[in-house]
Amino acid sequence: MDSDELETFQQELTCSICMNCFLDPVTIDCGHSFCRPCLSLCWEEGQTPRSCPECRGIAERPDLKTNIVLKRLASLARQARADHDHRSEEQICETHQEARGLFCEADQTLLCGPCSERPEHAAHSHRPIHRAAEESREKLLKRMGFLWQIREEMKIILNQEAKKTRSFKDYVALRKEMITAEYQRMFLLLREEEQLHLEALEQEAKEICEQLKESVLRMTQYRERLKDMYRELTAMCCKPDRELLQVRKEVDSWTDLAEMQKPQPVNPELTCWPVTGILDILNNFRVDDILSQTMTIHHMSLSEDGDDASVIFRDEHHGTSRQPQIVESVVSWGVRVFTSGRHYWELDVTHSSSWILGTCKDILITDTSISIYSEEACVLFSKKVNNHYSLFTNTPPYIQYVKRPLGRIGVFLDYDNGAVSFYDVCRGSLIYSFLPSPFSFPLKPFLCVRSL
Repeated sequence: MDSDELETFQQELTCSICMNCFLDPVTIDCGHSFCRPCLSLCWEEGQTPRSCPECRGIAERPDLKTNIVLKRLASLARQARADHDHRSEEQICETHQEARGLFCEADQTLLCGPCSERPEHAAHSHRPIHRAAEESREKLLKRMGFLWQIREEMKIILNQEAKKTRSFKDYVALRKEMITAEYQRMFLLLREEEQLHLEALEQEAKEICEQLKESVLRMTQYRERLKDMYRELTAMCCKPDRELLQVRKEVDSWTDLAEMQKPQPVNPELTCWPVTGILDILNNFRVDDILSQTMTIHHMSLSEDGDDASVIFRDEHHGTSRQPQIVESVVSWGVRVFTSGRHYWELDVTHSSSWILGTCKDILITDTSISIYSEEACVLFSKKVNNHYSLFTNTPPYIQYVKRPLGRIGVFLDYDNGAVSFYDVCRGSLIYSFLPSPFSFPLKPFLCVRSL
């Protein structure tokens, strides 16, 4: 093939974005083809809907496959160019006056045929330059795909982190209301402690918000670094064979380092400040032996209008089957119901990480399953989310950004004022207090713990 034919051949196999020979080419709906890295970077800018960079036609298929025929032709075009370049003087061995057409894996050098047979190279593996370069490009493409996948994962985590920030700020505002209401029920002598508690919460919340803000910034910067690295690898793939082979070994450490530097999301958690004398006051309303009836179940749920709103206990082991396995839990509740007054009791959750407790109007029992209507209950429960146990409430559904109690939990029912509060007995601190809402039905206590 003469130079004019080679030029024409290569023009037909040139990406209109990077103006280089196709690298992992993909063909979109309109029929135009581009390098996958070039198209990924082009579409990553947030263009909606995605359109062809050449004709502006709309591309509806998000999952693009490699154009295998075009990829082979591009490889042949690069080989033709390499063969043409090998005839240049700089590619001729000065000793044997032959083209350096072989690549030595051990020494990372270009050799001619006679040089490859010399004693210092004879035991090494030698391959034609084009084949070695194409294999190196394939390895780079895999690394690039790995980087892009990490970057897409970081986009999802970044969005979750941003939502978590908004949720946390709303929770802090709600917690201020809870703490204020709690202290209003205490003695006037606790006013000073109330102020200190709120100031400590404000400062701690500010610091955690800064951590979340920094986390969002780190993740954003990390995604940009991945993008820059992806651009560099894209450009590297388009370098001449000899240059590409000289730097190939350095590239593997880039992506390994990128994985090691991947930022982790923040789990915001407020300090559980003790409320002076709160347990002594609550113990004035103490009711012992509050639970009397017990049964073993395989399923428990909070229900709304007959539909499961939140399944509390299910199998958390990751296996080949997607179907949840049967997990036994023990439920206890009291025969005694409350229709007035103030009542306080403590429940032990030391030996379980997943549990649900509180007060409810009634419990629906079917064989080995129990359902509780969410709108008729005030509950606190612990469940595992993203490998981290967190506390939740049902109405309204809130995640509790405080440390999960590991021992006994106190429950205080102020029926006349329509309030239910939960306390960490070990720390002597408030976990959550439902804002006052009048009760119009009898309430009974209950506890459900998942068997370990």
